[in-house]
Amino acid sequence: MKNSRAVVAMVGIALIIAIGAMAGRTVEAAGPPTINLGTAGNFSVLAGTPHVTNTGPTTTDGSVGVDPAAAVIGFGGAPDGTVLPPGTIEAANAVSLQAKADLATAYGVAAGAPVTASHTALGGLTLVGGVYDSGGGILDLTGTLTLDGQNDPSSVWVFKASSSLVTASSSRVSFINGASPCRVFWQVTSSATLGTGSTFVGTIMALQSITIADSVTVYGRALARNGLVSLINDRFLTSACAGGASVLLPPTRPPFTVAPSATPTVATATPIGTVAPTATPIGTAAAATVAPTAAAARTATPAVAGVQVLPSTSTNDSVNPLLMLSIALAGIGILLLRRRAIRNS
Repeated sequence: MKNSRAVVAMVGIALIIAIGAMAGRTVEAAGPPTINLGTAGNFSVLAGTPHVTNTGPTTTDGSVGVDPAAAVIGFGGAPDGTVLPPGTIEAANAVSLQAKADLATAYGVAAGAPVTASHTALGGLTLVGGVYDSGGGILDLTGTLTLDGQNDPSSVWVFKASSSLVTASSSRVSFINGASPCRVFWQVTSSATLGTGSTFVGTIMALQSITIADSVTVYGRALARNGLVSLINDRFLTSACAGGASVLLPPTRPPFTVAPSATPTVATATPIGTVAPTATPIGTAAAATVAPTAAAARTATPAVAGVQVLPSTSTNDSVNPLLMLSIALAGIGILLLRRRAIRNS
């Protein structure tokens, strides 16, 4: 009788371990919480000083802003840079000031996120959601970086560059299994440089400047806290992610086709405007209309950063050791029960 109870207890323990193991694996896929950009999420480009400068027919579908400087150069509309709806130009006003304050808060949250693993060179890697730093060196991307969403739409990637972020010409970020550019963030301690003809995905939050070479496609944002942002004939696809909306990308190499999304909403603070999210074909828009800015007190309200609780983002072998242990215990229990039944027959 005692042996039977022991066997039953063993099987019960095995089931408990199995349930815990499977629950743990559900958490692993998602990675860290997403970063709240506040009103900075409305911007394709945001700079500090001395200016935002552009050469050629760059297009953005989010706002272009600068603060505390006031110079936005090269965005007079085709054949120069064009800010497509719902974007506006915001220079040294209440809107740009608030966006800079929200950017500083988001930057601090990303900088303080516990690290999953370190990778100086990202080319050729396939990474699940997590927090990755550069191990003290320059964060480099040559070739293709693949982000694996593991069929979890909440997967988030945070990349932390100890100094600079540099991407090579024609480098790319690719997605598989439901990953989204809305949930990719790059916290750069110094400056970022994107190479000619590259395809970049995610929101860059650089402490200093951002330089984007000729013919770069950015599925995200270039946000510089203190320095300038320099552009040459580039394309920003930003508004689909405003307010955290999901963007589904095919599991093929870029350029991607961004799926239509609902009307963008601002996550926190005051929205820049209420505009229908109808897209204007790239390169055919009329000259951008600069939204008039009402006189307002330049007092920014920083976004409140919640406590970051980061789940495990292990990239080890897919076979969970706890699950294997539970299977072994259950098997032993079943064999003991069968042996006892044979003896009693």
